[in-house]
Amino acid sequence: MTTAASASSSRTSPNWPHCGHGATPAQPVGCRGVRVGDHVHCLAHLGEADRAAYLAALPPGSDIDHRGTPFTAELLDELLNALRDPATDRPRVGNALFDGASFSDVAGFGRASFAEDASFQGASFSGTAFFGWASFSGNASFQGASFSGTAFFNRASFSGVASFLETSFSHDAYFEEVSFCADARFGEAAFSRDARFSRSSVSGAAGFLQVSFARVARFDRVSFSHDAWFGDASFAHDAWFDDVSFGGDAYFDRASFSGSAGFHSVCFSGDARFDGARFEAASRLGPLVCGRRVVLDGAVLQQPVTLEMAARQVSCARTRWASTATLRLRYAELDLRDAVFEYPVLVAAGLTRFTRSEPATGWLPETELSDLEPGVRLRSVGGADVAHLALHDVDLSTCRFAGAIHLDQLKVDGWCTFTTAPPGWSRHFPWRWSRRNTLIEEHHWRTLVAPSPERAASSGWKSPPPDAPHLKPAAVAALYRQLRKSLEDGKNEPDAADFYYGECEMRRHDTTRSRGERALLGLYWALSGYGLRAARALAWLGAAMTVTVAVMMLWGLPAHDPKPTTTGRQTAAGEEIVLITDTPAPVDPTGPAAERVTAERLEKSLRVVINSVLFRSSGQNLTTIGTYTEMASRLVEPVLLGLAVLAVRSRVKR
Repeated sequence: MTTAASASSSRTSPNWPHCGHGATPAQPVGCRGVRVGDHVHCLAHLGEADRAAYLAALPPGSDIDHRGTPFTAELLDELLNALRDPATDRPRVGNALFDGASFSDVAGFGRASFAEDASFQGASFSGTAFFGWASFSGNASFQGASFSGTAFFNRASFSGVASFLETSFSHDAYFEEVSFCADARFGEAAFSRDARFSRSSVSGAAGFLQVSFARVARFDRVSFSHDAWFGDASFAHDAWFDDVSFGGDAYFDRASFSGSAGFHSVCFSGDARFDGARFEAASRLGPLVCGRRVVLDGAVLQQPVTLEMAARQVSCARTRWASTATLRLRYAELDLRDAVFEYPVLVAAGLTRFTRSEPATGWLPETELSDLEPGVRLRSVGGADVAHLALHDVDLSTCRFAGAIHLDQLKVDGWCTFTTAPPGWSRHFPWRWSRRNTLIEEHHWRTLVAPSPERAASSGWKSPPPDAPHLKPAAVAALYRQLRKSLEDGKNEPDAADFYYGECEMRRHDTTRSRGERALLGLYWALSGYGLRAARALAWLGAAMTVTVAVMMLWGLPAHDPKPTTTGRQTAAGEEIVLITDTPAPVDPTGPAAERVTAERLEKSLRVVINSVLFRSSGQNLTTIGTYTEMASRLVEPVLLGLAVLAVRSRVKR
């Protein structure tokens, strides 16, 4: 409370009949203590005889009203001794009103029992305030109270709502092993020194909205049965939440962690939300287990940090990584949309279960996640510059890459897997499609351009979600091209070959390209699957050789091999003889086709075809049809053989 506010309050009469002792023209209100019974003074200013009579008339469990009363340690002891229950040797109070009261010395409420509501709103504790082992059966309100000395609430029990809204703690505050059976409200409270809530339990909602922790805040081994709210909280020093269990959702949105943020061995049954939180010095978050979602949307991590989480979903949309980071995740579906990577960030699957932090031992429980695979699945990197992102053992089968920048510099390592094309039978060709790695964007495009929803559903391609963008083939081809370069830079040539296939497929279906280019790509695809399908090229090679052999047997080989004929004449004795040797032209075969299919002609045809594949002339006399057939085969068949060799090479290249 500011000085001006204090002065204004001292001149304003309280809303109860007050003592007014010591009033002066400068302080016209005087003592603000509520009058005791029919007396005109508060308990602090009663005469000794009247005070003794009042205290003697108080049985244990009485309702008391001492609002605004200034208490010394001796006066408070007299009051509590009068209320002491002989059976339990504990002060027992009914409805207690201490609003605006001031305690100048030690306030010893230890082991006190408040059977009904207890109100300390606006009270001030100048010395040590001791509420250890106290029990509050009704609601307890310390709203607006100020603790200038150490506040002890160790092992206190609050059966009703415990309200510490706007309370200020100028010294250490101890709430260790406290039992909050209903809501615990600390909104806008200020802790100037250490705040310790270790081993406490909160059965209702826990509200720490806009709380300021100037020193160490310890919540280790606290049990929150319902939602816990730490939104806009400020942790100026270390914050420890080790071995904490959250039975509901936990909200740390826009919280600020200036020191270490210890979330070791934390279990969240609901969501763990850190939207817009700032981690200025945290070097480690986790290991923790979350039964639902861990949300880091818009969070800022300024120092090198390691995140170890087992959760159904981890959302890092718009998260800013201002330094290096390592994310080890289990079971999680990770979202990195619009994330900012200023330094290298590694996302890897946690291969082994996370262990508890000392002194606890054993594994963190993963029962709520047992229905999932333990790997990590990346959902999207759209809008992010992934030049500093590295993926290791990540499932990319449903990842959307559209909108990402510098995909060619993305590091993909380990057992990263992509979705595959459905291996259905072709409707136009007698073969089964080969399985190949694809991007989910191609799946979405193929289902969108399907002739009917029924065809799309039966094709095996995956349908897009409602928020997926409708990409054109040129855009999908660009994604394939960039990721292919990324895989090639990582020496992953076989998987890069699949992405080259996908790129060519999208180019072939891109109607903005020229018909000639699309026709050429169509021919390249039909003959050898863009130089990546050895079986297809070999099938065409076998078909071409079979046709060539058949043509040679039926029309290419002559009826019989022509024999050279030598001719000449001698005109006179003694003259030089001139001889001319000539080979007759091959004679086309005639007669029924069945007579031309013989073992001899088959052997000759095979020799011609095999030599043509190897760019050699067979030396066999051929008919005109056979000559042109051999020329065509010497052009086509070696090309098909080369495409088959190229396809094999693409699958075994390092």
